[in-house]
Amino acid sequence: MTVRITSRNARFQQWESLLHNRTKRHRLGELVVQGVRPISLAIEHGWTVRALISDGRPRMSAWAAGVWGTTDAERVVMAPELVAELGEKDEPSELLAIVGMPPDDLSRLDPTGLTVVFDRPTQPGNIGTLARSADAFGATGLVVTGHAADPYDPRAVRASTGSLFALTVVRAPSHREVLDWARPAGVRVVGTDETGTTDLRAADLTGPLLVVVGNETSGMTAAWREACDELVSIPMAGSASSLNAATAGSIVLDEAARQRRAGR
Repeated sequence: MTVRITSRNARFQQWESLLHNRTKRHRLGELVVQGVRPISLAIEHGWTVRALISDGRPRMSAWAAGVWGTTDAERVVMAPELVAELGEKDEPSELLAIVGMPPDDLSRLDPTGLTVVFDRPTQPGNIGTLARSADAFGATGLVVTGHAADPYDPRAVRASTGSLFALTVVRAPSHREVLDWARPAGVRVVGTDETGTTDLRAADLTGPLLVVVGNETSGMTAAWREACDELVSIPMAGSASSLNAATAGSIVLDEAARQRRAGR
């Protein structure tokens, strides 16, 4: 059965609120996903697609037709101008998806792999950028701790180009919950900080590992610094005294991937 929506009815307004209201996103447990790659990765990695939204164009692309015909989701045909509004574009997207959020359960993380912790990030775009790097360099999980921007903000999803869906994403109130999960599993904790005493290239980034990246302005909390088994710094030759948080995290992840490939 296909549902048709031609006006800004209650259903449309509910989905529109997911774009800008994080409280409603998390109360409803769903987000709007825009774009071919993000939708494809959400499906590929088993995220629950609750609804697919089309603008009702007479002919779909092969990709859209495949998703529309094979996904067990509610199918909604919506007026093009409303699809454009939900897609946050001037022209309507071919498909949008309403995707369910997984629970914030640390037990979903893989303790044997590489997990990235972003402590109190303020910019959704930085979360997305770090998620993209985490996916590219072989991390399996992303934990966002403390009072932070929302990893499910559309800006974070767009910046990740869908890589958020390739990772296990968990939000945690503080360092305590993460350490309660990591310590019994023998996971080492390495923090990135400009005051770190270990050169990044000299640090051991193999084995079960948490890489902690701090807030864009103030870095990690004192509690995270104390919890780290090692604090690493990135050697720099120019006049810059520090790097963007997502950039710094990406460099550390690249070095971790290099060491893991080399079997250090």
